[in-house]
Amino acid sequence: MRIPRPKLNYANVIATIALFVALGGAAVAAGLPRNSVGTNQLKRGAVSAAKLKRGAVTAGKIAPKAVVAGKLGANAVLPGNLGNGIITTNKLSDSSVIASKIKNGAVTTNKLNNGAVTTAKLGDGSVTLGKLADTVPPLLGTLKSGQTLRGVFALGGEDKITPDSVTFQFPLVNPPAASKDNVLDVSKTNANCPGITGTATPQANPGQLCVYITSKSAEFEGLEFIDGATNRLGFGLAAGFKLADPANLVYGQWAVTAP
Repeated sequence: MRIPRPKLNYANVIATIALFVALGGAAVAAGLPRNSVGTNQLKRGAVSAAKLKRGAVTAGKIAPKAVVAGKLGANAVLPGNLGNGIITTNKLSDSSVIASKIKNGAVTTNKLNNGAVTTAKLGDGSVTLGKLADTVPPLLGTLKSGQTLRGVFALGGEDKITPDSVTFQFPLVNPPAASKDNVLDVSKTNANCPGITGTATPQANPGQLCVYITSKSAEFEGLEFIDGATNRLGFGLAAGFKLADPANLVYGQWAVTAP
């Protein structure tokens, strides 16, 4: 008795071939040695974004200058992703750092170059009295400790006794010391009055008022402070002459230093 056998047809043949191909491909893949697929085995464009494991691309995998501006997504680089000192001056494009990009309070003293703050950069009324250094003369108020005021005086006329007064440009906190020994000829000095530096810089030690006579007429007898006239606002002088003469004259320079 003949056993009936199934007849081959086109569909059976194609299905059988496909099965062998599929099984053969898996066997080939499973049979690849470890690390046998290198750069040369990868087709251009074979490694797509979907093929990359999360976190697989580290800094060491990126070539220098490979990541240009066009490769970065919006807000992709956050402050925490930047190393300290990584953004240097030559990394900034012209006009890239504008006012709106600078955080309030970010520009401190050590961020400013010497001479960076010019007159044009100062707002109206921004420099108050408290912002002035101790070496700056007062615009209002009293003479600061250690600062010196200087001026000139001239007395003379037809009378034998000629008084006059001098007002300080800035008031002192307290009256200066003004003993009779503090009236000196231009060539003299003492412990309170060091003399005149050069030709027009009279000196006075702290808390002292010094008067230096630089010129006098022939009939001049003497010059002294007027009792009770020296105070924190100024001082008085009286000149004496031997005769009442229109040619009577004495003049000089003075200095006072705040204690």
